[in-house]
Amino acid sequence: MAHIRIAAYHIRGRNEIVSLCGCHHKKRCRMSAGVAKSINAVTCRAPVNIAVVKYWGKRDEKLILPINSSISATLHIDHMCATTTVAASRDFPTDRIWLNGREESFDNQRLQAVLCAIRARAVDCRDLKDCHVHVCSENNFPTAAGLASSAAGYACLVSALSKLYNIEGNVTDIARLGSGSACRSLDGGFVQWIMGEEDSGVDSIGEQIATEDHWPEMRILILVVSGKKKAVGSSEGMLRSTRTSRFLKYRAESIVPEHMTKMQAAIENRDFQAFAEITMKESNQLHSVCQDTYPPIAYMNETSWTIVKLVHAYNQYKGINKVAYTFDAGPNACLYLLEADVPEVLAFINHIFPAPEDNKMYFTGLPSNPSTVPEDTLRTVLPIDPLPGTIKYMIHTKPGPGAQEVKGHAASLLDNKGWPKSV
Repeated sequence: MAHIRIAAYHIRGRNEIVSLCGCHHKKRCRMSAGVAKSINAVTCRAPVNIAVVKYWGKRDEKLILPINSSISATLHIDHMCATTTVAASRDFPTDRIWLNGREESFDNQRLQAVLCAIRARAVDCRDLKDCHVHVCSENNFPTAAGLASSAAGYACLVSALSKLYNIEGNVTDIARLGSGSACRSLDGGFVQWIMGEEDSGVDSIGEQIATEDHWPEMRILILVVSGKKKAVGSSEGMLRSTRTSRFLKYRAESIVPEHMTKMQAAIENRDFQAFAEITMKESNQLHSVCQDTYPPIAYMNETSWTIVKLVHAYNQYKGINKVAYTFDAGPNACLYLLEADVPEVLAFINHIFPAPEDNKMYFTGLPSNPSTVPEDTLRTVLPIDPLPGTIKYMIHTKPGPGAQEVKGHAASLLDNKGWPKSV
Protein backbone atom coordinates (compact mmCIF):
# COMPACT_ATOMS: atom_id res chain seq x y z
CA MET A 1 0.00 0.00 0.00
CA ALA A 2 1.32 3.41 -0.90
CA HIS A 3 1.62 5.75 2.08
CA ILE A 4 1.18 9.08 0.33
CA ARG A 5 2.55 12.42 1.45
CA ILE A 6 2.43 15.71 -0.36
CA ALA A 7 6.14 15.76 -1.01
CA ALA A 8 6.79 12.11 -1.79
CA TYR A 9 5.44 8.57 -1.95
CA HIS A 10 6.68 6.15 0.66
CA ILE A 11 5.78 2.56 -0.17
CA ARG A 12 6.12 -0.32 2.23
CA GLY A 13 4.53 -3.71 2.62
CA ARG A 14 1.18 -3.60 4.38
CA ASN A 15 2.48 -5.26 7.53
CA GLU A 16 5.57 -3.03 7.72
CA ILE A 17 3.80 0.32 8.05
CA VAL A 18 4.75 1.92 11.33
CA SER A 19 2.00 3.63 13.30
CA LEU A 20 2.43 7.37 13.68
CA CYS A 21 -1.05 8.16 14.94
CA GLY A 22 -0.55 7.03 18.50
CA CYS A 23 -2.68 3.90 18.38
CA HIS A 24 -1.45 0.49 19.49
CA HIS A 25 -2.18 -1.35 16.24
CA LYS A 26 1.22 -0.90 14.68
CA LYS A 27 1.00 -3.90 12.43
CA ARG A 28 -1.77 -2.64 10.17
CA CYS A 29 -2.10 1.07 10.77
CA ARG A 30 -2.41 3.01 7.51
CA MET A 31 -2.64 6.58 8.77
CA SER A 32 -0.06 9.09 9.97
CA ALA A 33 -2.69 11.37 11.44
CA GLY A 34 -0.21 13.20 13.61
CA VAL A 35 1.86 14.36 10.67
CA ALA A 36 0.81 17.61 9.02
CA LYS A 37 -0.13 17.54 5.35
CA SER A 38 -0.32 13.76 5.00
CA ILE A 39 -2.94 11.71 3.24
CA ASN A 40 -3.57 8.03 2.86
CA ALA A 41 -5.25 6.54 -0.21
CA VAL A 42 -6.68 3.20 -1.29
CA THR A 43 -7.88 2.23 -4.77
CA CYS A 44 -10.20 -0.70 -5.42
CA ARG A 45 -12.14 -2.24 -8.27
CA ALA A 46 -15.49 -3.95 -7.82
CA PRO A 47 -17.56 -5.92 -10.32
CA VAL A 48 -21.13 -5.81 -11.52
CA ASN A 49 -23.45 -8.59 -10.42
CA ILE A 50 -26.57 -9.67 -12.30
CA ALA A 51 -29.28 -11.44 -10.31
CA VAL A 52 -30.75 -14.74 -11.39
CA VAL A 53 -33.13 -14.77 -8.41
CA LYS A 54 -34.32 -11.18 -8.24
CA TYR A 55 -34.32 -8.65 -5.43
CA TRP A 56 -37.24 -6.24 -5.71
CA GLY A 57 -38.82 -4.60 -2.69
CA LYS A 58 -37.70 -3.63 0.80
CA ARG A 59 -39.19 -4.24 4.21
CA ASP A 60 -37.03 -1.46 5.67
CA GLU A 61 -36.14 1.50 3.44
CA LYS A 62 -33.52 2.99 5.78
CA LEU A 63 -31.54 -0.19 6.43
CA ILE A 64 -32.30 -1.56 2.94
CA LEU A 65 -33.63 -4.89 4.14
CA PRO A 66 -35.19 -6.93 1.33
CA ILE A 67 -38.52 -8.73 1.37
CA ASN A 68 -36.86 -11.82 -0.12
CA SER A 69 -33.45 -13.40 -0.55
CA SER A 70 -31.70 -13.32 -3.94
CA ILE A 71 -28.84 -14.89 -5.93
CA SER A 72 -26.55 -13.35 -8.53
CA ALA A 73 -23.52 -14.07 -10.67
CA THR A 74 -20.54 -11.76 -10.33
CA LEU A 75 -19.40 -10.65 -13.79
CA HIS A 76 -15.68 -10.56 -14.49
CA ILE A 77 -14.01 -7.47 -13.13
CA ASP A 78 -11.82 -7.09 -16.24
CA HIS A 79 -14.86 -6.40 -18.41
CA MET A 80 -17.33 -4.48 -16.23
CA CYS A 81 -16.34 -2.74 -13.03
CA ALA A 82 -16.31 0.37 -10.90
CA THR A 83 -12.96 1.82 -9.83
CA THR A 84 -12.80 3.95 -6.69
CA THR A 85 -10.02 5.77 -4.89
CA VAL A 86 -10.58 7.00 -1.35
CA ALA A 87 -8.15 9.35 0.39
CA ALA A 88 -8.29 10.61 3.98
CA SER A 89 -6.59 13.59 5.55
CA ARG A 90 -7.06 16.09 8.34
CA ASP A 91 -6.17 18.74 5.79
CA PHE A 92 -9.39 18.09 3.83
CA PRO A 93 -11.94 20.61 5.16
CA THR A 94 -14.95 18.51 4.08
CA ASP A 95 -15.90 15.15 2.62
CA ARG A 96 -16.13 15.33 -1.19
CA ILE A 97 -16.99 12.91 -3.97
CA TRP A 98 -16.54 12.84 -7.75
CA LEU A 99 -18.44 10.35 -9.92
CA ASN A 100 -17.51 9.76 -13.54
CA GLY A 101 -15.71 13.09 -13.79
CA ARG A 102 -18.32 15.24 -12.03
CA GLU A 103 -18.44 16.37 -8.42
CA GLU A 104 -21.60 15.25 -6.66
CA SER A 105 -23.05 16.24 -3.31
CA PHE A 106 -21.87 14.27 -0.31
CA ASP A 107 -25.20 15.11 1.31
CA ASN A 108 -26.67 11.78 0.29
CA GLN A 109 -28.41 9.68 2.92
CA ARG A 110 -27.02 6.36 1.73
CA LEU A 111 -23.51 7.69 1.21
CA GLN A 112 -23.57 9.16 4.70
CA ALA A 113 -24.90 5.89 6.14
CA VAL A 114 -22.01 3.94 4.61
CA LEU A 115 -19.34 6.34 5.85
CA CYS A 116 -20.87 6.50 9.34
CA ALA A 117 -21.02 2.70 9.54
CA ILE A 118 -17.38 2.42 8.47
CA ARG A 119 -16.24 4.98 11.03
CA ALA A 120 -18.30 3.32 13.76
CA ARG A 121 -16.79 -0.10 13.07
CA ALA A 122 -13.18 1.11 12.77
CA VAL A 123 -11.09 0.20 15.81
CA ASP A 124 -7.54 0.64 14.49
CA CYS A 125 -6.12 4.17 14.36
CA ARG A 126 -8.98 6.02 15.94
CA ASP A 127 -7.53 9.34 14.84
CA LEU A 128 -8.51 8.42 11.29
CA LYS A 129 -12.11 9.02 12.26
CA ASP A 130 -11.36 12.72 12.56
CA CYS A 131 -10.22 12.97 8.96
CA HIS A 132 -12.36 13.94 6.01
CA VAL A 133 -12.32 11.84 2.86
CA HIS A 134 -12.10 12.49 -0.87
CA VAL A 135 -13.76 9.86 -3.05
CA CYS A 136 -13.32 9.52 -6.80
CA SER A 137 -15.16 6.78 -8.68
CA GLU A 138 -15.59 5.77 -12.32
CA ASN A 139 -17.56 3.06 -14.13
CA ASN A 140 -16.51 1.51 -17.42
CA PHE A 141 -20.15 0.86 -18.37
CA PRO A 142 -23.39 2.91 -18.47
CA THR A 143 -24.63 4.29 -15.15
CA ALA A 144 -28.29 4.09 -14.00
CA ALA A 145 -29.24 2.08 -17.09
CA GLY A 146 -30.19 -1.19 -15.42
CA LEU A 147 -26.68 -2.67 -15.35
CA ALA A 148 -26.19 -2.66 -11.56
CA SER A 149 -23.94 0.40 -11.53
CA SER A 150 -24.92 1.34 -7.97
CA ALA A 151 -24.11 -2.17 -6.75
CA ALA A 152 -20.61 -2.04 -8.24
CA GLY A 153 -20.09 1.53 -7.07
CA TYR A 154 -21.05 1.01 -3.43
CA ALA A 155 -19.26 -2.34 -3.23
CA CYS A 156 -16.14 -0.58 -4.51
CA LEU A 157 -16.56 2.30 -2.05
CA VAL A 158 -17.02 -0.01 0.93
CA SER A 159 -14.10 -2.20 -0.15
CA ALA A 160 -11.80 0.84 -0.34
CA LEU A 161 -13.06 2.40 2.89
CA SER A 162 -12.78 -0.86 4.82
CA LYS A 163 -9.14 -1.20 3.77
CA LEU A 164 -8.43 2.45 4.53
CA TYR A 165 -9.94 2.10 7.99
CA ASN A 166 -8.39 -1.35 8.61
CA ILE A 167 -11.73 -3.11 9.01
CA GLU A 168 -11.57 -6.88 8.71
CA GLY A 169 -14.33 -9.43 8.34
CA ASN A 170 -17.66 -9.32 6.55
CA VAL A 171 -18.63 -5.80 5.46
CA THR A 172 -21.46 -6.81 3.13
CA ASP A 173 -23.95 -5.39 5.62
CA ILE A 174 -22.30 -1.97 5.24
CA ALA A 175 -22.35 -2.22 1.43
CA ARG A 176 -26.06 -3.04 1.69
CA LEU A 177 -26.67 0.38 3.28
CA GLY A 178 -25.55 2.05 0.05
CA SER A 179 -27.23 -0.23 -2.46
CA GLY A 180 -28.87 -3.49 -1.52
CA SER A 181 -27.33 -5.45 -4.39
CA ALA A 182 -23.88 -4.13 -3.49
CA CYS A 183 -23.63 -6.80 -0.81
CA ARG A 184 -23.43 -9.34 -3.66
CA SER A 185 -20.53 -7.60 -5.47
CA LEU A 186 -17.92 -7.95 -2.75
CA ASP A 187 -17.50 -11.66 -3.50
CA GLY A 188 -16.89 -13.45 -6.78
CA GLY A 189 -18.62 -16.35 -8.49
CA PHE A 190 -22.19 -16.87 -7.36
CA VAL A 191 -23.45 -15.01 -4.31
CA GLN A 192 -26.66 -15.02 -2.31
CA TRP A 193 -28.07 -12.12 -0.36
CA ILE A 194 -29.69 -13.63 2.72
CA MET A 195 -32.73 -11.50 3.57
CA GLY A 196 -32.32 -12.11 7.31
CA GLU A 197 -34.90 -11.86 10.06
CA GLU A 198 -33.49 -9.38 12.57
CA ASP A 199 -34.92 -5.86 12.57
CA SER A 200 -31.39 -4.50 12.95
CA GLY A 201 -30.32 -6.08 9.66
CA VAL A 202 -27.31 -7.76 11.24
CA ASP A 203 -28.18 -11.06 9.52
CA SER A 204 -29.01 -9.53 6.11
CA ILE A 205 -25.70 -10.17 4.40
CA GLY A 206 -24.06 -11.38 1.21
CA GLU A 207 -22.61 -14.89 1.17
CA GLN A 208 -20.68 -16.66 -1.58
CA ILE A 209 -22.23 -19.97 -2.62
CA ALA A 210 -19.75 -20.87 -5.39
CA THR A 211 -16.39 -19.47 -6.50
CA GLU A 212 -15.76 -17.97 -9.93
CA ASP A 213 -14.03 -21.15 -11.15
CA HIS A 214 -16.85 -23.47 -10.01
CA TRP A 215 -18.61 -23.38 -13.39
CA PRO A 216 -15.82 -22.64 -15.89
CA GLU A 217 -18.03 -23.12 -18.96
CA MET A 218 -20.49 -20.39 -17.94
CA ARG A 219 -20.50 -17.30 -20.16
CA ILE A 220 -22.49 -14.06 -20.14
CA LEU A 221 -23.42 -11.78 -23.03
CA ILE A 222 -24.49 -8.24 -22.13
CA LEU A 223 -26.57 -6.65 -24.89
CA VAL A 224 -26.62 -2.91 -24.29
CA VAL A 225 -29.82 -1.53 -25.74
CA SER A 226 -29.58 1.87 -24.10
CA GLY A 227 -27.08 3.70 -21.93
CA LYS A 228 -29.62 6.36 -20.94
CA LYS A 229 -30.68 6.90 -17.36
CA LYS A 230 -33.96 5.14 -16.70
CA ALA A 231 -37.09 7.22 -16.13
CA VAL A 232 -38.00 5.47 -12.87
CA GLY A 233 -35.03 4.62 -10.65
CA SER A 234 -34.82 1.25 -8.93
CA SER A 235 -35.37 2.71 -5.44
CA GLU A 236 -38.46 4.61 -6.51
CA GLY A 237 -39.74 1.62 -8.45
CA MET A 238 -39.31 -0.78 -5.54
CA LEU A 239 -41.07 1.60 -3.16
CA ARG A 240 -43.99 1.97 -5.55
CA SER A 241 -44.22 -1.81 -6.04
CA THR A 242 -44.03 -2.52 -2.31
CA ARG A 243 -46.93 -0.14 -1.68
CA THR A 244 -49.21 -1.20 -4.52
CA SER A 245 -48.41 -4.68 -5.92
CA ARG A 246 -50.13 -7.68 -4.32
CA PHE A 247 -48.16 -9.95 -6.67
CA LEU A 248 -44.92 -8.67 -5.08
CA LYS A 249 -45.91 -10.03 -1.67
CA TYR A 250 -47.19 -13.32 -3.09
CA ARG A 251 -44.00 -13.83 -5.08
CA ALA A 252 -41.75 -13.12 -2.07
CA GLU A 253 -43.62 -15.49 0.20
CA SER A 254 -44.72 -18.29 -2.13
CA ILE A 255 -42.34 -18.40 -5.11
CA VAL A 256 -38.89 -17.07 -4.23
CA PRO A 257 -38.11 -19.56 -1.41
CA GLU A 258 -38.57 -22.46 -3.85
CA HIS A 259 -36.56 -20.67 -6.53
CA MET A 260 -33.73 -20.02 -4.06
CA THR A 261 -33.49 -23.72 -3.20
CA LYS A 262 -33.66 -24.85 -6.83
CA MET A 263 -31.19 -22.23 -8.05
CA GLN A 264 -28.61 -23.12 -5.41
CA ALA A 265 -28.93 -26.78 -6.44
CA ALA A 266 -28.64 -25.86 -10.13
CA ILE A 267 -25.44 -23.91 -9.49
CA GLU A 268 -23.98 -26.60 -7.25
CA ASN A 269 -24.71 -29.32 -9.83
CA ARG A 270 -23.91 -27.10 -12.85
CA ASP A 271 -27.38 -27.93 -14.18
CA PHE A 272 -27.86 -25.37 -16.95
CA GLN A 273 -31.40 -26.50 -17.80
CA ALA A 274 -32.68 -25.73 -14.33
CA PHE A 275 -30.51 -22.61 -14.09
CA ALA A 276 -31.89 -21.23 -17.38
CA GLU A 277 -35.54 -21.92 -16.61
CA ILE A 278 -35.45 -20.28 -13.16
CA THR A 279 -33.42 -17.33 -14.46
CA MET A 280 -35.96 -16.54 -17.17
CA LYS A 281 -38.97 -17.06 -14.91
CA GLU A 282 -37.42 -14.75 -12.32
CA SER A 283 -36.86 -12.06 -14.93
CA ASN A 284 -40.43 -12.41 -16.17
CA GLN A 285 -41.81 -12.18 -12.65
CA LEU A 286 -39.80 -9.05 -11.84
CA HIS A 287 -41.27 -7.23 -14.82
CA SER A 288 -44.72 -8.67 -14.11
CA VAL A 289 -44.50 -7.10 -10.65
CA CYS A 290 -43.57 -3.82 -12.30
CA GLN A 291 -46.65 -4.08 -14.52
CA ASP A 292 -48.79 -4.93 -11.47
CA THR A 293 -47.47 -1.80 -9.77
CA TYR A 294 -49.69 1.26 -9.75
CA PRO A 295 -48.97 3.30 -11.77
CA PRO A 296 -47.22 0.55 -13.77
CA ILE A 297 -43.50 0.69 -14.55
CA ALA A 298 -42.05 -0.36 -17.90
CA TYR A 299 -38.29 -0.96 -17.87
CA MET A 300 -38.09 -3.17 -20.95
CA ASN A 301 -38.60 -1.75 -24.43
CA GLU A 302 -39.46 -3.22 -27.83
CA THR A 303 -35.86 -4.31 -28.45
CA SER A 304 -35.82 -6.05 -25.06
CA TRP A 305 -38.90 -8.06 -25.99
CA THR A 306 -37.38 -8.96 -29.35
CA ILE A 307 -34.40 -10.42 -27.48
CA VAL A 308 -36.82 -12.47 -25.35
CA LYS A 309 -38.49 -13.78 -28.51
CA LEU A 310 -35.10 -14.63 -30.02
CA VAL A 311 -33.99 -16.59 -26.96
CA HIS A 312 -37.18 -18.66 -26.81
CA ALA A 313 -37.11 -19.24 -30.58
CA TYR A 314 -33.48 -20.38 -30.44
CA ASN A 315 -34.13 -22.72 -27.49
CA GLN A 316 -37.11 -24.21 -29.33
CA TYR A 317 -34.95 -24.70 -32.42
CA LYS A 318 -32.34 -26.55 -30.32
CA GLY A 319 -34.98 -28.53 -28.40
CA ILE A 320 -33.36 -27.59 -25.09
CA ASN A 321 -32.52 -24.47 -23.11
CA LYS A 322 -29.21 -23.28 -24.54
CA VAL A 323 -29.43 -19.65 -23.47
CA ALA A 324 -31.28 -17.73 -20.74
CA TYR A 325 -32.18 -14.05 -20.62
CA THR A 326 -32.58 -11.82 -17.62
CA PHE A 327 -33.38 -8.13 -17.35
CA ASP A 328 -32.90 -5.97 -14.29
CA ALA A 329 -34.56 -2.55 -13.98
CA GLY A 330 -33.70 -1.46 -17.51
CA PRO A 331 -33.90 -2.49 -21.17
CA ASN A 332 -30.44 -4.07 -21.36
CA ALA A 333 -30.29 -7.84 -21.66
CA CYS A 334 -28.00 -10.25 -19.85
CA LEU A 335 -27.77 -13.64 -21.54
CA TYR A 336 -26.39 -16.66 -19.71
CA LEU A 337 -25.09 -19.54 -21.82
CA LEU A 338 -22.28 -22.06 -21.98
CA GLU A 339 -19.00 -21.42 -23.76
CA ALA A 340 -19.59 -23.98 -26.52
CA ASP A 341 -22.82 -22.26 -27.56
CA VAL A 342 -21.50 -18.69 -27.78
CA PRO A 343 -20.51 -18.73 -31.50
CA GLU A 344 -23.89 -19.96 -32.76
CA VAL A 345 -25.87 -17.68 -30.45
CA LEU A 346 -23.80 -14.74 -31.70
CA ALA A 347 -24.71 -15.69 -35.27
CA PHE A 348 -28.41 -15.43 -34.45
CA ILE A 349 -27.95 -12.18 -32.51
CA ASN A 350 -25.98 -10.64 -35.37
CA HIS A 351 -28.65 -11.71 -37.84
CA ILE A 352 -31.46 -9.92 -35.99
CA PHE A 353 -29.27 -7.08 -34.67
CA PRO A 354 -26.58 -6.45 -37.31
CA ALA A 355 -23.34 -4.96 -36.02
CA PRO A 356 -22.38 -1.55 -37.42
CA GLU A 357 -19.42 -1.77 -39.76
CA ASP A 358 -17.64 1.29 -38.38
CA ASN A 359 -17.81 0.49 -34.65
CA LYS A 360 -14.76 -1.48 -33.56
CA MET A 361 -15.94 -1.38 -29.94
CA TYR A 362 -19.29 -3.01 -30.72
CA PHE A 363 -18.11 -6.36 -29.32
CA THR A 364 -15.79 -6.26 -26.30
CA GLY A 365 -14.64 -8.58 -23.55
CA LEU A 366 -13.74 -12.18 -24.17
CA PRO A 367 -12.90 -12.87 -27.84
CA SER A 368 -15.37 -14.92 -29.85
CA ASN A 369 -16.45 -15.15 -33.47
CA PRO A 370 -19.93 -16.06 -34.68
CA SER A 371 -20.26 -19.42 -36.36
CA THR A 372 -21.61 -19.86 -39.89
CA VAL A 373 -25.32 -20.61 -39.91
CA PRO A 374 -27.28 -21.03 -43.19
CA GLU A 375 -29.33 -17.95 -44.06
CA ASP A 376 -32.49 -20.05 -44.41
CA THR A 377 -32.06 -21.34 -40.87
CA LEU A 378 -31.53 -17.87 -39.46
CA ARG A 379 -34.70 -16.63 -41.13
CA THR A 380 -36.76 -19.65 -40.16
CA VAL A 381 -35.95 -19.65 -36.44
CA LEU A 382 -37.15 -16.06 -35.94
CA PRO A 383 -38.82 -14.73 -39.10
CA ILE A 384 -38.51 -10.99 -38.54
CA ASP A 385 -36.59 -8.36 -40.44
CA PRO A 386 -33.16 -7.35 -39.09
CA LEU A 387 -33.12 -4.37 -36.72
CA PRO A 388 -29.79 -2.60 -37.27
CA GLY A 389 -28.71 -0.05 -34.70
CA THR A 390 -31.00 -1.25 -31.91
CA ILE A 391 -28.19 -2.87 -29.92
CA LYS A 392 -25.50 -0.32 -29.14
CA TYR A 393 -22.77 -2.80 -28.20
CA MET A 394 -22.15 -6.19 -26.60
CA ILE A 395 -19.89 -7.37 -23.78
CA HIS A 396 -18.80 -11.00 -23.60
CA THR A 397 -17.76 -12.02 -20.11
CA LYS A 398 -17.87 -14.79 -17.51
CA PRO A 399 -18.15 -15.16 -13.72
CA GLY A 400 -15.22 -13.48 -12.02
CA PRO A 401 -13.71 -12.44 -8.69
CA GLY A 402 -15.12 -9.96 -6.21
CA ALA A 403 -13.82 -6.56 -5.14
CA GLN A 404 -10.04 -6.15 -5.20
CA GLU A 405 -7.49 -3.59 -4.09
CA VAL A 406 -5.33 -2.13 -6.86
CA LYS A 407 -1.80 -1.21 -5.83
CA GLY A 408 0.34 1.65 -7.10
CA HIS A 409 -0.23 5.37 -7.54
CA ALA A 410 -0.68 4.98 -11.31
CA ALA A 411 -3.98 3.19 -10.66
CA SER A 412 -5.22 5.91 -8.32
CA LEU A 413 -7.93 8.26 -9.53
CA LEU A 414 -6.64 10.92 -7.11
CA ASP A 415 -3.32 12.75 -7.32
CA ASN A 416 -0.82 13.06 -4.50
CA LYS A 417 -2.79 15.97 -3.04
CA GLY A 418 -6.04 14.03 -2.97
CA TRP A 419 -7.66 15.67 -5.99
CA PRO A 420 -9.12 13.92 -9.06
CA LYS A 421 -6.59 13.46 -11.83
CA SER A 422 -9.24 13.76 -14.53
CA VAL A 423 -11.03 16.92 -13.35
